Amino acid sequence: MYKSLLALAIASVITGCSPVTETPTNSAANVVAEQKQQSETERLNQWFDIKYNEQLQQSPLQMTFLGRKDKYDQIDDVSIAAEDKQLAWLAATVAELKSQFDYSKLEPEAQTSYDIWVYQYEQAKEGVAFRHNAYVFTQMQGIQSMLPQILITFHKVDNIDDMQAYVKRIDGISHALNQLLERAKDNAKLNIRAPRFAYEGVVAQINNLIAGAPFIDAEQDVPLWADVKDKIDTLVKADKLTDSQAKQLADDAKTALETQFLPAYTALKQWLEQDIQFTDDIATGVGKQPNGVDYYNYQLKVSTTTDLTAEQIHQIGLNEVERLTNEMIAIKNKVGFTGDLKAFFKFIKDDDQFYYPETDAGREAYLEDSRQYLAFINQRLPELFGILPKADLTVKRVEAFREEPGAAQHYFPGTPDGARPGIYYAHLSDMRSMPKNEMEAIAYHEGNPGHHMQISIAQELTSVPTFRTQAGFTAYSEGWGLYAELLAKEMGAYQNPYSDFGRLITEMWRAVRLVVDTGLHAKGWNEQQAIDYFLEKTPIAQGAVISEVRRYIVWPGQATAYKIGMLKIVELRSKAQTELGDKFDIRAFHDTVLGGGALPLNVLEKRVNNWIASVKAA
Repeated sequence: MYKSLLALAIASVITGCSPVTETPTNSAANVVAEQKQQSETERLNQWFDIKYNEQLQQSPLQMTFLGRKDKYDQIDDVSIAAEDKQLAWLAATVAELKSQFDYSKLEPEAQTSYDIWVYQYEQAKEGVAFRHNAYVFTQMQGIQSMLPQILITFHKVDNIDDMQAYVKRIDGISHALNQLLERAKDNAKLNIRAPRFAYEGVVAQINNLIAGAPFIDAEQDVPLWADVKDKIDTLVKADKLTDSQAKQLADDAKTALETQFLPAYTALKQWLEQDIQFTDDIATGVGKQPNGVDYYNYQLKVSTTTDLTAEQIHQIGLNEVERLTNEMIAIKNKVGFTGDLKAFFKFIKDDDQFYYPETDAGREAYLEDSRQYLAFINQRLPELFGILPKADLTVKRVEAFREEPGAAQHYFPGTPDGARPGIYYAHLSDMRSMPKNEMEAIAYHEGNPGHHMQISIAQELTSVPTFRTQAGFTAYSEGWGLYAELLAKEMGAYQNPYSDFGRLITEMWRAVRLVVDTGLHAKGWNEQQAIDYFLEKTPIAQGAVISEVRRYIVWPGQATAYKIGMLKIVELRSKAQTELGDKFDIRAFHDTVLGGGALPLNVLEKRVNNWIASVKAA
């Protein structure tokens, strides 16, 4: 659900195409051949633009994320019937693609586009077999909190039509919630349920969304009602609404909230409270589900875009944990700490110098210091990148209704036109879960040179079809984010050795994920075993560890993508440096990696190899 990249200066570097060399003579046959090749590529790119727009029309919310107002009063159809219809449409496009275009006549970048379109279809087709295995409502990425957040944060209101669309979307949220509740009930009949903590987390989020005015007589408004009033008030102050129009919109929104929104959320809450008795109190992985082993293998394939097995990923994790432990010991010794690593972990976890106060001032200090870290790195970006993002970046606290103690910081992309900036969100309800020494690395991961840079550049690309600017491959994007943490060190960050230790902590965090995720879902570990391993290998606060492990349990495989992706990027950079020697240009390498949008790792490797060959031939 995102991604795009900036147009680049030298197409041959960014696209990985071989350089064009002039010849003394150029026959008419060659000219015709070149024109045909170009024609095939241009024709394909026009086809992609048409098909991608058709695909977007199936998702009003995706268009809202992109800053468009098509179907602005609608919410996506989230039924299985709609999924079947979308997959049938995608199958038809692939058949058309294969029958109408000659792959051999396409330019390399166009061949990549062709491959990705087919890859995404095949991935979706394979996923049909596991439709019932995914948990519908969880504390992590449940639609119950996402839909209100979309209205509050992403549904921009510029005029009365936009506000009327907002009100209709309140009804749409209710319809989508009811559709998904039916799917959750169907899954429960197959004995597929999220663990108890997930049910409890969803109920808590629902309470945050419905506890207040206008549902009860209270001074505190529920989030959507507060947002409705704020957006209407803004239009009135801008002389875009009359008082009578404002009153009518407020009345309509209140009616929708009371007659649609509240009943839908109440029904979901009641079902969760009734069904929770059948959930696992001691949470385990999805391997125990019907079809669970195959489902997990599929999730690993989707997340890593590789064919690595759970056993291979587990071993990679163990190897990385050992390497990073040794690097941690080196920093411990550097700062003169005399105890062992476990004692150093305790010192890092317990000492007040590593935390902001549990106050509003402390929370604002966390946000402001993060902004300063990003300002420092932004000044140095031109040294390592030719392509730079145009979009701004905002650092914000997570909205109160979805904030979780210890939950991971995260990033939401801006719009492709830059009208809405990217947002780096921080969970700050528990400041003891957000230590100072880790925040620098996290800011670089979520901001620049990490997600904001990668995704903004992707969205701003003009050298590839639009669908590729929004493609999402977790191993690529999260691998880049983790690579960015290490890259920031080369850019002069982490002057404080404790912050450099924090960088190692966040990398260890991702290495531990490989062990824990596969442990939970492929080796029969339970929640407590995963927590214990995490606490043994890192100084991460227990609240954050619990939140992390629970994330892995409800989102199998996703957490493995980070380290696998990073290792591939580091491997490709090392290969390029070795093969190119003095010809290696770090800016050109980074532009090559970022210049084609998000890619499966094998496609990224092919792209880098093509670039290496072009540099050698130059």
